Amino acid sequence: MGPMTDSPGRRRVLLASPRGYCAGVDRAVIAVEKALEQYGAPIYVRHEIVHNKYVVQTLEKKGAIFVEQTDEVPPGNIVMFSAHGVAPTVHDEAKAGRLATIDATCPLVTKVHKEAVRFADEDYDILLIGHEGHEEVIGTSGEAPDHIQLVDGPEDVAKVEVRDPSKVVWLSQTTLSVDETMETVGALKEKFPQLISPPSDDICYATQNRQLAVKEMGAESDLVIVVGSRNSSNSKRLVEVAKLAGASAAYLVDFADEIEESWLEGVTTVGVTSGASVPDVLVEQVLEYLSQRGFEDVEIVKAAEESITFSLPKELRRDLREEAAALVAERTGGTRG
Repeated sequence: MGPMTDSPGRRRVLLASPRGYCAGVDRAVIAVEKALEQYGAPIYVRHEIVHNKYVVQTLEKKGAIFVEQTDEVPPGNIVMFSAHGVAPTVHDEAKAGRLATIDATCPLVTKVHKEAVRFADEDYDILLIGHEGHEEVIGTSGEAPDHIQLVDGPEDVAKVEVRDPSKVVWLSQTTLSVDETMETVGALKEKFPQLISPPSDDICYATQNRQLAVKEMGAESDLVIVVGSRNSSNSKRLVEVAKLAGASAAYLVDFADEIEESWLEGVTTVGVTSGASVPDVLVEQVLEYLSQRGFEDVEIVKAAEESITFSLPKELRRDLREEAAALVAERTGGTRG
């Protein structure tokens, strides 16, 4: 778009593009829907398939059952692993529990897993930049637990110790703030000058593009509304990026009815975006809410084009119900035991 202009009293919305679903999220959500269509309910999903309340509730209504641990799934059923990825031990748990599996891990997360395995095989110390307790960090760490240590921001760098400063590499969670990550990398390189970088950026293209769009509109916005759930790392980062870009205020909401009227007092320009796990129907509801309050003029802030798509998990091309039944039979000697 061209230069963003404003006039006194004019109320407008700056709508970020790209926003919402990334290719990995789209793939994971469609995988659950296809599994339900192909095999019928229930389909068990370990952890939230993506970090969005609306998506999870919608899939639950269709027959998905979300569990925290693999051992909550009854033997002989199908379990799907979320887009955030899991550690190898989780695959082992599923096999031990006589479960057929569908792996909906985002291919970009899988890339980080493979990098972790490769560098561990070469006996590097791996410094994983990410947030403690996040499912993606837990999954990546599980690929090489003896070689990986978590660095949760620049303030963690002082306590990092490695065996050989000449064999150190950094990797990162895919949904972090680009700027914050590079600040952490800079601090690590000061401490370990021979630190090497991964062969390609770990922060995913969608995270970077959504942050870029928010940077462009944040400086022009009195208020930025980010649609996304509170357990969504990339959505929370968008709020931070908006504030750093110059927005007077920025808030995270799951639904339009969470917007407070007081936020709009004295506001003429509202920026709107959504996290990578958010369907656009929720953004449309926010735009309708704003339109009803005089913010009818919508301008698109386009930061990048996205055309990436991922094929569905290969497991959806197999007869998983038969596979699950065979696993049960194998453990019970062909009887119901």
